[in-house]
Amino acid sequence: MPQAAIVGSGLIGRAWALVFARSGWTVTMTDPSAEVRAGLENSLTQDCSVLERHGLAGSVGDVVARITVAAKLEEAVAGAAFVQENGPEDCGIKRRIFTELDRFAPPEAILASSTSAIVGSRFTEDLPGRARCVVGHPVNPPHLVPLVEICAAPWTSETTIERTREVYSQIGQIPVMVKREVDGFVLNRLQGALLAEAFRLVRDGVVSPEDLDKTVKHGLGLRWSFMGPFETIELNAPGGIADYCARYNGFYQRLMEDPPGADAFAMDAVEKVLRSWPYEADVERIAALTDWRNERLAALQAHKSSCELGATKA
Repeated sequence: MPQAAIVGSGLIGRAWALVFARSGWTVTMTDPSAEVRAGLENSLTQDCSVLERHGLAGSVGDVVARITVAAKLEEAVAGAAFVQENGPEDCGIKRRIFTELDRFAPPEAILASSTSAIVGSRFTEDLPGRARCVVGHPVNPPHLVPLVEICAAPWTSETTIERTREVYSQIGQIPVMVKREVDGFVLNRLQGALLAEAFRLVRDGVVSPEDLDKTVKHGLGLRWSFMGPFETIELNAPGGIADYCARYNGFYQRLMEDPPGADAFAMDAVEKVLRSWPYEADVERIAALTDWRNERLAALQAHKSSCELGATKA
């Protein structure tokens, strides 16, 4: 079986480990924190139990048995065919990590970064093996949300891009190609646009934070859980996308004459949300909600998978 190396083993790293391991890969994880490394077996077992419960992975024992932990980066990447880096969202740190990855990983190994917003050219330019470096930006948590954005630097080879797409597809993720480097890639730019409008609407007294969340999770989110925005508008007018644009483009153009700007994220907007939000940032509450979210995501993913399987058979 091929071997994957997970470098950085926090929430994203251990989720990636489960994605590879449940697909039959052997996985070696590492993290600079001895405390994190010591807690991985327990965390992986808990996370994998959610997958098993919803039919998204084999037995917990079998999956976790494919995962080992190494104390040093060079030990983790030895023999790896694919490396997934999950370090802090800091360009300098990523540059140091990738320098080590390029030095210690086998020369044929792909070096992928889970960076959320930093384009790869900012931390791989000076590497001898920069042609094998690529961004593979997941959605949190990647073992429950399968999308992964592939974004190449100008010097990333076509072979690396194609092999990365093949690997992610083989392990059950859904890769999309970001055709050129852009900060935030696609998903976070879409999310940022919605968040900017959300903060502005709350700041300006149009809606409460709770009712805004209801608007998304009981409105837009229901459709968006299985349809994209272009698919959605195609069904919102009898004549499809062209008809929808003919009907509503004027309205959207007027909206875009006054788009939310950077001040949507200014402290006055943030403080307005915090004053209106009825909950404290309690660690135990957030942990419990995270567990609840993961159960719901697993159930939704299982449902979507069964629907897609049924459609294929039909």
